[in-house]
Amino acid sequence: MSTPLVPTCLPDWAWERADVRQALRTRDVGAVFRYVQQYSGASQARIAAAVGMTQARVNEIINRRREVSRLDVYERIADGLNMPDDARHLLGLAAGRERRSGGAAFDLAAFPEVVRVYSGQASAREEIQQQVRGAKELDILAVRGLGLIGLNDSMLRAHLGRQGEGLRVRVLLLDPEAPALALRAAEIGESAESLASGVRLAEARLRELAGICDIEVYRYGMLPTWRVIRADSTMFVGAFDAGWEGHESATYKVMETPHGPLFRGFRRMFEAVAGSAERTV
Repeated sequence: MSTPLVPTCLPDWAWERADVRQALRTRDVGAVFRYVQQYSGASQARIAAAVGMTQARVNEIINRRREVSRLDVYERIADGLNMPDDARHLLGLAAGRERRSGGAAFDLAAFPEVVRVYSGQASAREEIQQQVRGAKELDILAVRGLGLIGLNDSMLRAHLGRQGEGLRVRVLLLDPEAPALALRAAEIGESAESLASGVRLAEARLRELAGICDIEVYRYGMLPTWRVIRADSTMFVGAFDAGWEGHESATYKVMETPHGPLFRGFRRMFEAVAGSAERTV
């Protein structure tokens, strides 16, 4: 009788890391095992017991003297490491057996795009800045964007330019001439003149970034609903509502996954808004 596997676990945040996700995408099991050691403290013997291998075999894989190519071994490794379904999908596997055996209802846990929820922008600030510092693409959908990128002390402005000329920035702001601006101003108890002035100030300050990064600024005309910050494959999403500023909204951290609809849907929405907007910078 075979010895039952005893799974070992990475903390949830470790499966979200870009280095771990890249190792999964490329099926670099040696790198995955090294990250398990690094982020969980598991020994080679502990990993071996979890995935049904000898310690010598695990050592060979970690030191790149042996590769994994069989699907059943990938499955055993995923089960032994207790991989969440998002990680399994990156590895090219189906959802875990306990989820596949369920009924026809859609199981949100099998598509964990929303990997973290923050009470507001302030609590997400450091995470957003960290993502932007290493990004190649930055998209922002806001109302006036002064707190995000328009002022010297705004959340993201100081973190631009560190990537060199490769950074592409697109910022969508509410058109100061659109009827929707007056509606939004009324929703937050501000005069339309003040809100429009804030948008124009943001546009003027964003023009100053032209020598730092590849920046495009657009005006859209619809009543704002979603507040979006996308740094490559990571997105932070909040909402605008009556009496509710975007930075006060709960903020969802949404990761791009092979089968998840949220990231794709929000990105498609951004492209549609940009496609119908007027470019000003």
